[in-house]
Amino acid sequence: VGPYVLITPNGTRRNRLQQIAKKELDDLERWKEEHRPGPIKLVPQRLGGKESEAQARQNQQMMLMQSKYQQKHKREEYVKAKKAAEEAEILKKKAIQREKAERLEVKKRQQEMQRRDMFLEDQYYKTNELLNRLDLGLPKSDSCQIANRGPESTAWTRSHTYKQALREDENRRLEEMKQEQRRKAELMEFKQKQEEEARTRARQKEQRSYLQSLFIFCCILRVNNAFLDRLQNKTQPSNIYQPGYSG
Repeated sequence: VGPYVLITPNGTRRNRLQQIAKKELDDLERWKEEHRPGPIKLVPQRLGGKESEAQARQNQQMMLMQSKYQQKHKREEYVKAKKAAEEAEILKKKAIQREKAERLEVKKRQQEMQRRDMFLEDQYYKTNELLNRLDLGLPKSDSCQIANRGPESTAWTRSHTYKQALREDENRRLEEMKQEQRRKAELMEFKQKQEEEARTRARQKEQRSYLQSLFIFCCILRVNNAFLDRLQNKTQPSNIYQPGYSG
């Protein structure tokens, strides 16, 4: 016995399947013959619409010019939108960098003020310590003379005067910082106003250019319409006499 087994086909079943397939194909051909579309019968009519040739050419030319201007306008709008997006991105990046610089400046100013406060406090304690030492190191006669001169010459008066001078100096510096911040805010507001005015002028310029283009298009369209009207008026007499032409 070999590795392959040969099975003989069933002849009766094969003939029956072939007869069924043939019958189905015959039925399909018969159905196609029965449902074949007949001849098309249409009433003859005049084509081309109610417009004349000149009017059709005028409309075609107008549509062509309008499509050109529309494409040009779309290109301008695309370029304008792209430029506006780029400017907005640049302004956004500038604002981020400006904010970072302002935060860094505020941080530096706070650190400087902390160092100044620490220095002034240390200087104040050192000065008081020195004044106390000087008061303690004075002889009795001198101290009596100073006491007789009045309260202005005491260590408390000198420390109070020194504190008041430090406070006035600090207030003056704070006022200068406030004025500087006010100047920066005014300068930033002025720059923003300038940028807004520049954008407004650019927008007005674009609108003016668009109106000029539209005016030029209207003028060209008017000239073309006048030319087509003249051409149509010249061709009308010949069309009138054509039906009477006998050949």
